[in-house]
Amino acid sequence: MGEGQITWMRAIDPRENKLNLMLLSVPITLYFAYVSDDETIAFFASMAAIMPLAFLMGRATEEIALRTSEAIGGLLNATFGNAAELIIALFAIITAFQAGPGTTTESTMVQIVQASLIGSILGNLLLVMGLSFVWGGIHHKEQSFSEAQVSANGSLLLLAVITLVVPTVFHATVGGEEGATGVESLSHAAAIILLAMYALFLLFQLKTHAHMFATDGSHHEVPEMSMRDAVILLVFATVLVSWMAEILVHSLETAAEDVDLPHLFIGIILLPLFGNAAEHFTAVSVAAKDKMDLSFAISVGSSTQIAVFVAPLMVVLAWAMGVPLTFEFGILETVATFLAVLIVNAIAADGKSNWLEGAMLLGAYAVLGIAFLYHP
Repeated sequence: MGEGQITWMRAIDPRENKLNLMLLSVPITLYFAYVSDDETIAFFASMAAIMPLAFLMGRATEEIALRTSEAIGGLLNATFGNAAELIIALFAIITAFQAGPGTTTESTMVQIVQASLIGSILGNLLLVMGLSFVWGGIHHKEQSFSEAQVSANGSLLLLAVITLVVPTVFHATVGGEEGATGVESLSHAAAIILLAMYALFLLFQLKTHAHMFATDGSHHEVPEMSMRDAVILLVFATVLVSWMAEILVHSLETAAEDVDLPHLFIGIILLPLFGNAAEHFTAVSVAAKDKMDLSFAISVGSSTQIAVFVAPLMVVLAWAMGVPLTFEFGILETVATFLAVLIVNAIAADGKSNWLEGAMLLGAYAVLGIAFLYHP
């Protein structure tokens, strides 16, 4: 298809992609948020609206990336790959700042940010990779992927998990007000170190060792949109995601109370599931085509970005705004993430996958989901 044959208006047409039908959730959200004033329906409608909007953001970013160098394209995809989660977390931090120190809303919003970050890591590692292994395994008896990717991403994820474990253990051993103050200082220092490590990882992945991370044909596709249309689509989708995220965050407490769902379950399971659904679908669909390097890059690469870029960035922004967001995510969340990284590293270490290994990952995710559902 030649350049410019798809306009940004056509990109949002349901006939172009059935997922665009869910864009109807946008006016539904606005109606219940501003006219009917039903915060519970507004919450679930906004969550549904973020799914197709996140897909459109990814589509626009891909189109822009195709016109750049491999390095810049990779950086763009890394930046916008988790944009929906980043925007939701940012609005939650702003809401906590506006609520003021010591308030229930501040405490809830901090918990939601922490839960959504953990949920994104768990969802990508266990749910997406599990579905990819199962769906790919149904179509192909055994599949393989780059062991270099497993090694580099796995090592960086383990570093990030250590950063999550240490503040929790520190507070448990020191305790009291001194422990709480120490956890904040430790988290701020760790966030800066992780951001520095992410910068070095990008240098490694995109420059010095780019050949180890090359995926088949990802940069040889012909652009389907003009640069102007791609930029318009990206701005359009980003603005609407931000608007939906603001409504979602402000209606979350009321919705959680109405449907009797724990904040932890909403943050860890629901928000990442809807915010990253389009990316999840891509990872699973390319696995069926035996493009496991690309599938692995999406699932584990996204977890790595959350752990060593989005999470520390949120801690630094919260620090600047005086919001007490730290890497002390709680015992259950920390242990769950640590075990998820361990099981993924163990299963993926040989660079091969099959449907049974995928079923194991899905089983682990189901157990953790049930645990968070019943967590008070």
